[in-house]
Amino acid sequence: MLLGTNIQYLRKLNKLTQEQFAEKMSVTRQTVSRWESDEVTPELSKLVDICSFFSCKLDELIREDMSSKAEIYSEVTIRKVPAFKMARYVMISPDPESDVQNYMKNWGKMSGLLAADPNARLIGWDFPFVSQELQTRFGLHGYVAAYVLPEGFQTNCPGVEYAQNREAEYAVITVTEPMIRPFERIPTGYKCIMEFLQANHFKEKLSDDIISCFEHEYEKDGVVYMDIYVHAAGVTKADAFSTF
Repeated sequence: MLLGTNIQYLRKLNKLTQEQFAEKMSVTRQTVSRWESDEVTPELSKLVDICSFFSCKLDELIREDMSSKAEIYSEVTIRKVPAFKMARYVMISPDPESDVQNYMKNWGKMSGLLAADPNARLIGWDFPFVSQELQTRFGLHGYVAAYVLPEGFQTNCPGVEYAQNREAEYAVITVTEPMIRPFERIPTGYKCIMEFLQANHFKEKLSDDIISCFEHEYEKDGVVYMDIYVHAAGVTKADAFSTF
């Protein structure tokens, strides 16, 4: 039976001890242990709670080998991202991510950026300042896309806002083929990071000159990956390594 193995896998993926998971499920640690060993099957209401907590489907929890998800999510690491200059633009629409990425890719061509650096890094993040009315009545959402500009790049091409992101430490996870099930895989990636930060006593740190979180999607050897970055506080030099 896969149920116990899947519960144990999801618990460990989210960096939870049996005691911590038991507290969240309002049961004892011994009960979680018996679930994971398939000695006892959780009652239906608890199965629903488990699925809700781990953002998975009941059929998936019971029937699928979810340990294969280890191939989807990397371990969470701490990375020091050097300061960078960016050109960014925001769109509010029913599909803002695709709309603004297409806009920025066109800007990249017109500005000469992609001619100067064909591998220029395009990052993005949710734009949170969209009213609830616009979201519910009209299905509108916001998204920001930005090119990380190489040092010395100059252009007079209009249509973007230029900004700086200062050096900062981020908690990072890599998600494999995120767009196969984007409403499951990407939120689960963020959830893994937040659980990691909480378990290791890190905190999100908001700052006007640091992006609080962003995503970078890229292809390598025919496989699509997404790196998710969340700004973290409380990182020491020994914890972080520099990469971007």
